[in-house]
Amino acid sequence: MSSSLIKSVVLHVALGGFLYASANIHPPAPKVMEVTLNKAIPDVDKAVSAVTVDQKMVEQKIAELQKQEKDKKKAEDKRIRDLERRAANARKQRESETRHIKKLEQERKAKEKETAEAQAQAKKARAIEQKERAKAKQAEKQKQESESAAKAAADKRKAEEEALKKAEDERKKRDEEAKERAKKAEQQRQQALQEQMLQEQLAKEQAARSKIRQQQVVGEVDKYRALIMARIQQNLLIDEKMKNQQCRVNIRLGFNGLVTQVKSLGGDKLVCEAALRAIRMADTLPVSKDKDVFEQLKNINLTIKPEF
Repeated sequence: MSSSLIKSVVLHVALGGFLYASANIHPPAPKVMEVTLNKAIPDVDKAVSAVTVDQKMVEQKIAELQKQEKDKKKAEDKRIRDLERRAANARKQRESETRHIKKLEQERKAKEKETAEAQAQAKKARAIEQKERAKAKQAEKQKQESESAAKAAADKRKAEEEALKKAEDERKKRDEEAKERAKKAEQQRQQALQEQMLQEQLAKEQAARSKIRQQQVVGEVDKYRALIMARIQQNLLIDEKMKNQQCRVNIRLGFNGLVTQVKSLGGDKLVCEAALRAIRMADTLPVSKDKDVFEQLKNINLTIKPEF
């Protein structure tokens, strides 16, 4: 604490003590001055005591103020030292960062230089490699051209050899085919002769069988025509007027002999009427189950002559 502040505090405390003492002292009357002198002494003691008490309070207050001032100064010194320490640390950190940045910059420049040198070396190496590749490519091209020329010559020679071989094979093949064709032609001729002989024999046998069959069919047809005629004659109602008269009719039959249609083709009227009536009365007429025979019976023409 400053001396001016201490003096001011002491002065105010003393003044306050004095005023307190003055307020408690009353001047005595002149006449009884001697008498009251001894009585006034206790009041003076009180004032002195009050001044003493106030002095202690002042000293105590001063001590407190000094302590506070000291603590405050100590705290301020500590704050200033902290600030100085932090400023020093910040300065050191800035210097360290500056050195680090400078180092990084140096490293970056060195790296850029190294990269540039490496790129230059790589470019140079690429140029050399490209030249080597061009040489190798040219050599490979020449090699391929030589190999192609050799291969073309070999292919041509091989093609010529294959053409000669193919021509020879084709000639042999043609000779073999000609022999085979001649052999096959002879076999076909012999086979044709045999087939012709066989066909002629079969034709003769077929003609003989056909003739026999035809005779059989004709015989069967004649037999069934006679049976049909007999059935009609059985149902025919005759009259003397029909004597020496006749009627021609057409009859169509089903596969079972059923009369499906009958009509007159001309003749005596009475005979025709009687014949048509007799056929309708018969309803069914005899027919053969043989297909060839039935084909000639299913649509037949008959001449009806009454029998007396």
